[in-house]
Amino acid sequence: MVQAPPGYGPVLVLNAKTERQTGRQAQLSNIAAARAVADIIRSTLGPRSMLKMLLDPMGGVVITNDGNCILREVDVSHPTAKSMIELSRSQDEEVGDGTTSVIILAGEMLLLAEPFLRSNIHPTVIVRGYNAALQEALAICDRLALNVDIHDTDLMKKLVASCVGTKFSSRWNDKMVEMALDAVLTVARSSTTNSSSLSKMEVDLKRYARIEKIPGGEISDCGVLKGIMFNKDTTHSKMRRRIENPRILLLDCPLEYKKGETQTNVEITNEDDWNTILRMEEEYVENMCAEIIAFQPDIVITEKGVSDLAQHFFAKANITAFRRLRKTDNNRMSRATGATIVSRTDEIQESDIGTKCGLFEMRKIGEEYYAFFEKCDDPKACTVMLRGGSKDVLNEIERNLLDAMQVVRNVVYEPKLLPGGGATEMAVAMGLREAGHKVTEGLQKGPFLAVGEAMEVIPRTLAQNCGVSVIRIVTQLRAKHAAAAAASEDSLVKNKCNWGINGITGELANMEDLGIWEPMSVKTQTIKTAIESACMIIRIDDIVSGSKKA
Repeated sequence: MVQAPPGYGPVLVLNAKTERQTGRQAQLSNIAAARAVADIIRSTLGPRSMLKMLLDPMGGVVITNDGNCILREVDVSHPTAKSMIELSRSQDEEVGDGTTSVIILAGEMLLLAEPFLRSNIHPTVIVRGYNAALQEALAICDRLALNVDIHDTDLMKKLVASCVGTKFSSRWNDKMVEMALDAVLTVARSSTTNSSSLSKMEVDLKRYARIEKIPGGEISDCGVLKGIMFNKDTTHSKMRRRIENPRILLLDCPLEYKKGETQTNVEITNEDDWNTILRMEEEYVENMCAEIIAFQPDIVITEKGVSDLAQHFFAKANITAFRRLRKTDNNRMSRATGATIVSRTDEIQESDIGTKCGLFEMRKIGEEYYAFFEKCDDPKACTVMLRGGSKDVLNEIERNLLDAMQVVRNVVYEPKLLPGGGATEMAVAMGLREAGHKVTEGLQKGPFLAVGEAMEVIPRTLAQNCGVSVIRIVTQLRAKHAAAAAASEDSLVKNKCNWGINGITGELANMEDLGIWEPMSVKTQTIKTAIESACMIIRIDDIVSGSKKA
């Protein structure tokens, strides 16, 4: 609705069904929505976190404390809340950890922007202050960072432990940490695409580290195989079920006679022709099998079907065959055993045969048969076997393990660490407070300092979830960092203060002694995402719902 000249009624520009919020009202409703989303997952931060139980319309139950998983399941209608939920998804895809922190931080940034908006400070001024603070915060993180050698297993274990420690599976911490490290360092290999002298590591967890969940057994039975396993039985009962140092051939063509695409009509005038057709089909299959048997493989695996006749020939030649294997499993087999996937049987060469596998064995777990290819020589692919009491437990452990593997991957990419337990956030808060008085002036100073204040929400929430006196602990932590900052000013040497909150007891502790470290890429990504999204939401001053139908 637009105000018309005096003497005229109001002019209707938008459709009558359209709802519109403008100016201050839109900004405040956005801030309220962001705060509501942050409040949903605030209690899931830290080792003393609560779990959330989510029910979907189909009656399925998800029990988790993974920020991204919770928000993915929650159905919201407010557009700003939806964009907040998008944040945790992008954080999860980018670095795999810090999904809860990013939402809490973004919510706090918006909350602290509210007084500025009420004071009629223009959103672009706030955004400018926030962006200046972002650059300063990243510089502070860089100063705090500790370089790490990825082959230093003790430090890497501590690092992963601080990621898994906040999760449901923290009781089996050592096991989880070991599995995450094993899986990532197995899959990691130097990337050949990078032309620069510094070879970048390539870690493709999605493709080459498969997590196989088998209900039953105990969590202590979990492990990373030095090779591959898949849920398939041999095609013929007489085939060998245990082979040492097998020669493996991988195919992606069917070992059966050619079938017509849809419907094939053959007209036969002579009864001998029928026998000829059958014989030709048999000869075709026999010929394919002869080409394979000539290379004397012990195991043949194909992505397509294997006819009964082919099974007979293989069983006679003492070859074990598997059929209808997934394409992804076949790729993993190729990486682990050194075999090449062949598309036609007449193109097989000796170099295509995989010989890196040390032991093939069929094992029965529960009611199912599994094929194990173990003791591979330097496999660049692996299977992580998870055992647990129920499906819910397995799903939660899988989510935790994926987070842990992502953390290791991040450190392999960028081997720099920052202290956990709210120490980095508090150091950034102190640094911004100090820089705010020197760097900025005018209206930008308020928003610049507000970012520093917002950073304290992480240690505050950690203390809150431990059930200790929040004000006392946060004040003590602030004093520690201020004292370190003052000492470094006197001595002219930048003093690193690694004090944070022990998430289990709620007391102050030096993170270096506790060994709680986090990858720098996770922390910086969290801060970047939170501030940038807060800037975007602050600049929205008009919400029009009921736009044109597509």
